[in-house]
Amino acid sequence: MTTLTLKTSEIVGGGYDEFWRNTSRYRVLKGGKASKKSATTALNFIFRLMKYPGSNLLVVRKVMNTHRDSTFAQLSWAQARLGVSHLWNNTVSPMEMCFTPTGQKILFRGFDDVLKLASATVSSGVLNFVWIEEAFEIEREADFDKLDLSMPRGKVPAGLFKQTTLTFNPWSASHWLKKRFFDNKSPEVSVFSTNYKCNEFLDSTDIAVFSRMEKTNRRKYEVAALGNWGISEGLVFENWQSGILEIPKEERYMWKDFFGLDYGYTNDPTAFIAFKVNPIKREIYIYDEFYKKRMLNKDIAEEIIRRGYSKERIRADSAEPKSNDDLKRMGIARICPSQKGRDSILHGIAEISEYKIFVNPACVNTIYELSNYVYEDIPSASGQIMPADRNNHLCDAMRYAFCDVKFFKPQKECEPMRAPYKSDIFGSDFK
Repeated sequence: MTTLTLKTSEIVGGGYDEFWRNTSRYRVLKGGKASKKSATTALNFIFRLMKYPGSNLLVVRKVMNTHRDSTFAQLSWAQARLGVSHLWNNTVSPMEMCFTPTGQKILFRGFDDVLKLASATVSSGVLNFVWIEEAFEIEREADFDKLDLSMPRGKVPAGLFKQTTLTFNPWSASHWLKKRFFDNKSPEVSVFSTNYKCNEFLDSTDIAVFSRMEKTNRRKYEVAALGNWGISEGLVFENWQSGILEIPKEERYMWKDFFGLDYGYTNDPTAFIAFKVNPIKREIYIYDEFYKKRMLNKDIAEEIIRRGYSKERIRADSAEPKSNDDLKRMGIARICPSQKGRDSILHGIAEISEYKIFVNPACVNTIYELSNYVYEDIPSASGQIMPADRNNHLCDAMRYAFCDVKFFKPQKECEPMRAPYKSDIFGSDFK
């Protein structure tokens, strides 16, 4: 067996000693950005698997295809950081990692494939460790319970222990994670909170980012920097939840697709959103997005075409007529300007607020904006309380497109049902 001598103060740094050694049944870590929580967790699991022969790890995220650039990359980095990459065999098809001296494995699964999640097994030892990264994406406590029940029951071999680790940014105080693990104390649960101040690997430019945030956006600073629970009061949109919406076949005629685009470049991202609306049930289902800085008009057109939306009516920011004309020449023929006027922002928000919003978990930027788009604390010069002009790019794009909803009158016998888009996720009836 390989002997690994680790000086945690040099490789891991400070602030995580208790977390590193913890053996509670549930180890729950909320933290701000740049707090080392994911990096430390990855280091801890690589170290633990090598320390405890017979142990194996299941890594879970809401959507399976988000692992490659997050947990898989983080664990690969941890192997290199510990100087043990040569002892691990990492593959992406299937996505797993194997500690070659013993055959212990790290498996990756997503809540979007329940069958594979429930059938996760190992051939050597026991699957006694679980890491749920970005646990805030798990919108239903019942989904967590299903996974929790799949852990090995009964006793594990001597020298091992069972533990589920949850790591996340605490965007909303109304999430079930807070009530389950932080409000209701249990001897089986150990909770931890960290922030960027315990990350000694940050340089002065990194610290400056948070210093500016503290001055310009206190709400975001509290959550993104300090790792405190998000403030639910003051949110622009409150009636929303993350989840894949199942649409029965007999109700398809009630739904219509809408598309919005908000331009950005250097400081702000270009934001595109695709969503369905059911004006009868007053429901919105957001199922696709792209969200990126420094996109040229050519890049925007190519992305819209790649996703299969080039022939759709797209409402874009009316302040960019040149960009709209460019996209038309590039094949986005039905793009048209948004409708703006007096109180158009508040009016659009009021209309959308009458609907219940469902967001596909893959639309992580939309979820972030809905969790952080808030009203200003101070009234405007006219005396109105206006939404803050931040964390609102996808929300603006949705508002542009929503102006056409009033023209949609569902007719059961006449309304055509188009074929699903490649990126569209309707639910089990459409698979």
